[in-house]
Amino acid sequence: MRIVVFGTGAIGGTVAAALARNGQEVTAIARGEQLAAIRGRGLRLRSPKDDFTVVLDVVETPEDARIGAGDAVLMAMKGQHMQAALEALRAAGVRDQPIFCLQNGVDNERKALRLFGNVHGVTVMMPSAFRVPGEVIVYSEPQYGVFDIGRAAGGHDDADGALEKALSEANIAGYVADDVMASKYGKLLLNLNKIVGAAFAPDDDTQPLKDLLRSEAETVLAAAGIRWADVGVDDPRRKRHMSMSEVPGAVPFASSTNQSLERGTGSVETDWLNGEIVLLGRLHGVPTPANAAMTQLAARLARGSAASGTVTASGIVSNLAEYS
Repeated sequence: MRIVVFGTGAIGGTVAAALARNGQEVTAIARGEQLAAIRGRGLRLRSPKDDFTVVLDVVETPEDARIGAGDAVLMAMKGQHMQAALEALRAAGVRDQPIFCLQNGVDNERKALRLFGNVHGVTVMMPSAFRVPGEVIVYSEPQYGVFDIGRAAGGHDDADGALEKALSEANIAGYVADDVMASKYGKLLLNLNKIVGAAFAPDDDTQPLKDLLRSEAETVLAAAGIRWADVGVDDPRRKRHMSMSEVPGAVPFASSTNQSLERGTGSVETDWLNGEIVLLGRLHGVPTPANAAMTQLAARLARGSAASGTVTASGIVSNLAEYS
């Protein structure tokens, strides 16, 4: 099985490098400076214990990848870029191949299922970063991360088992899950704080806001009848496989939202994280003003019309009526 990794940022780049180092046939789909860097000097992965560079097949588009019947596709772009990526896959002739959604949020699987029948969810627990073209950093040891893998509509099949085996052999702990979307909803609850960490000054008291975001989300999921699984710090697999550690010579870990704002990409994934809670709240008649406030603040930060640290968490909390 060849694995096509579509998107080579922090997660996709780490997965592609780890798989390739272990001898797995990998084709990466990249763009811009990342594409040029990987073509020119390979893809470097740094972790607390490892520092290696792999030379791997890298192309610019799904059409260039020539995806065949025996291939699997790993989607690793941000949620805001998913629709265009799916349309590019369909235009390239992808039909029945397994498509694995490695992104945060729970909307990517729904988008994929509109176009393809063989769709799988992957819950990714992997503290990684992409700041320099041609290089990814992962801050976990002894293994790079923990992944839950299963069919988006429930259950699992041979493709899930094959990916679990490939990842586990490449130092990423894989677990086949029959209800992978419950795991992904659990990860969604954790991801509601990504924008909080990116938007406010380090000395700001953000805990009351975090508590509100979580409370709204749990109320919404209950109203929608959606089950979620706890994949937070109390998940024993984190303790078994993952310990956050410094990487020699690297800046400390920051969330993917922080990284997007640092790179000035012009967009962040908050609309597919906090925005999912807002959507479900509107569908089920549950107010979600705190999460709505975060989506609006994230959009302002991404556009450059506001700067991190220029608003306070207490200011947001005291004015939630504006977002009801």
